[in-house]
Amino acid sequence: MVKISDHVSQIINRSPFLTEALAEGLVNVSSLARKIHPEVEQAIGKKINNSAIVMAINRLPVGELLLLDKNLRQFFRKMTDISVRSGLLDYTFLNSETLLAKQVDLLKAISEQAKVFYSFSQGVSETTILISDNMGKKLEEIFRTEKMLVKEKDLCSISLMLPEGNQFIYGVYYYILKELALNGINLVEMISTSNEYTIVVGNKDLDKAFSLLMGLRHR
Repeated sequence: MVKISDHVSQIINRSPFLTEALAEGLVNVSSLARKIHPEVEQAIGKKINNSAIVMAINRLPVGELLLLDKNLRQFFRKMTDISVRSGLLDYTFLNSETLLAKQVDLLKAISEQAKVFYSFSQGVSETTILISDNMGKKLEEIFRTEKMLVKEKDLCSISLMLPEGNQFIYGVYYYILKELALNGINLVEMISTSNEYTIVVGNKDLDKAFSLLMGLRHR
């Protein structure tokens, strides 16, 4: 039989938001207990008082709640490099049967230039292309018969070179996005590879975003 305390611990520990907020005393424990009450009752298999859940939450070891934050702080101290690119454009096109061929033409044009940044992401119904602004006119010429949904300009990117093994540490992206959200920075795009994570923001937010991300290395 699952104990109330065991199941409450499982619910709390699977959410970085809850663990961090509880550790910092930002959560109304009674409200949280009411929220998870139905799930705990289902696991226990009988009716229980809300006060029992409140007690279980209050008895959670503080060390366990802070472990995620500690691990992430240590992780970001190992971050090797942060780089910035400016002068970027962001286009979104409706997917079509001819869109892929247009991308091939664009890549050929890019290969003839020096120091051009290019990235694309294809979804189910649309494709987004991020590119250096000196290639904007060429892109629009090549894609002139495609349906453009969005065009954003005056953008820049910040790329984080993450330590190896980041795929096995949960909460890495949450930790970054939380900092941006809490400081009112609008995120235009995200790009990720195995060990590199790039965010795209407006020029007006570059200095603030860069300072916040650099700060992750010194906490």
